[in-house]
Amino acid sequence: MRIFFTGGSGKAGRHVAPYLADHGHQVTNADLVPLGHPAVSDLRVDLTDIGETYSALAGMARMAELELAQKPAYDAVVHFAAVPAILLRPDATTYATNVLSTYNVLEAATRLGVRKVVFASSETTYGICFAQGQRQPQYLPVDEDHPTIPEDSYAMSKVAGEVTARSFQARTGADVYGLRINNVIEPHEYAEKFPDFLADPSLRRRNIFAYIDTRDLGQMVQRCLEVDGLGYEVFNVANADMSVAATTQEVCDHFYDGVELRRQMGRDETFYSIDKARTLLGYAPQHSWRDVLPDPAE
Repeated sequence: MRIFFTGGSGKAGRHVAPYLADHGHQVTNADLVPLGHPAVSDLRVDLTDIGETYSALAGMARMAELELAQKPAYDAVVHFAAVPAILLRPDATTYATNVLSTYNVLEAATRLGVRKVVFASSETTYGICFAQGQRQPQYLPVDEDHPTIPEDSYAMSKVAGEVTARSFQARTGADVYGLRINNVIEPHEYAEKFPDFLADPSLRRRNIFAYIDTRDLGQMVQRCLEVDGLGYEVFNVANADMSVAATTQEVCDHFYDGVELRRQMGRDETFYSIDKARTLLGYAPQHSWRDVLPDPAE
């Protein structure tokens, strides 16, 4: 597929864009900063400018396309570009940038006839990650039906992005899939960060004790590109296990006392449910911190 990938130079994008290229796709990275990967084309685009966004999506991706009889269209858009958290820019700027860029990408993509859009939403939409003080889920495991009532500007922008995406899907009938991505972990971070997480599980409370390996995030996007006909859907994206050595029962006892447990869970199963992605997309995460570090509980 010919893929227009926004935010391919960010923490997640710099892994996922090459992953897709390695799987045979032609990938254009639309970002303010180049990725510089030999298999990915770079195009500097300000996605808050609707003219630039339209022009980029309607344009060529690389010089070799000049040899074709006519310019090819993009088959899919993967929209990861965003101010990626609170406290990086003023709150109003974070909200405005993320909401406007998402609108512009969906507007341009659907007007130009793109029939598959995959966009990055966030774990923060559930209102736990960036809550003031401590916030517990309403029930466990947290699935896509859990209420999304955040208070911070970043998560608000992601909820607004989901509403915008649903509306464009209703208008056009295109497949538009949103990914509520949990805390993104690069492979090298297992050795750097996880010893602290294993020693002090409370460090992972705001992430619902979950995480997503960049390689499995790449697989998730690939599955979204391969599975057609779902219309509008949102999916939690995480690895199958928790990011701590404590068992699910120990975490429940210490952090989630009184929270409804809606089904029995495995010993190390993530509280950030990926059942929907498994069922509808065939998502099957392959990686774990346990492949790199010894489990202190064993």
